[in-house]
Amino acid sequence: MAATGAIAARPRKRTWLDLESGPAPSRSAVLGVRIVFAIVVIAIWEAISASGLFFGDVVPSLVKILASMWRLLIQDAFWTNLQVTALEILVALGIGAAAGIACGIILGANGFLRKAYEPFMYYFSPTPRIILFPIMIMWFGIGVESKVALGALSSFFPIALSTSAGMALIDKVLIRVGRSFRASAWQMATKIYLPAMRVPVLTGIRLGFGLAMITVLLAETKLSNKGLGYLVMQFYQRFDMPTLYALLIVLFLIAGAGNALIGRFERASR
Repeated sequence: MAATGAIAARPRKRTWLDLESGPAPSRSAVLGVRIVFAIVVIAIWEAISASGLFFGDVVPSLVKILASMWRLLIQDAFWTNLQVTALEILVALGIGAAAGIACGIILGANGFLRKAYEPFMYYFSPTPRIILFPIMIMWFGIGVESKVALGALSSFFPIALSTSAGMALIDKVLIRVGRSFRASAWQMATKIYLPAMRVPVLTGIRLGFGLAMITVLLAETKLSNKGLGYLVMQFYQRFDMPTLYALLIVLFLIAGAGNALIGRFERASR
């Protein structure tokens, strides 16, 4: 028994998978790791490009990609199509956020409705929205409206579910205070609910932004004559791979900037 107790009491050796309990790493250390990672990725890309393993410009050098990016950014066509895509994403996110927040508040405030309808939202949330694109085309046409509708539907689910979950975290005292003052439903939503769950709502909007952008761009590649998704298909069909990679890098940067902006608001709300 003593031997068994000694074995059980022996501390387990920590591994790199364990949560770090020491001081947080410095910003310079984190930045250094990111720079090293970027250098490694660039080196691997250039090695594959120079190896000749792929046909033609399937994996072009970064010099060609950067040159193509410069030519892309000075073209009026790029900025015109960027405005179209940005408008579709922002309008879709605005509609999806408004509907999602309203639905999340309603479900979170009413236990019966939450138990009745929230499971359906969890069931339908993982469904790829692009399969509904033909229906959106029949309803709204092949223009901007069908992309906006599909993007709004994609962003609706994470925002609604995050808002509904945030409602459960609100201090019940705040709700009783609002009801004791006989606040209307609009006043409860704007004065009690939303200020108390800023972080869950912004988290849902952050997720909704990514889904709206993915869905809109994917819809533009399927059937459109304008937008960045349309440009992607044009470069692909012409086999202009350096410009295609350049446009993809620009899209990654735009997505990262939008996500970082929403994340800044989220951290400021904590």
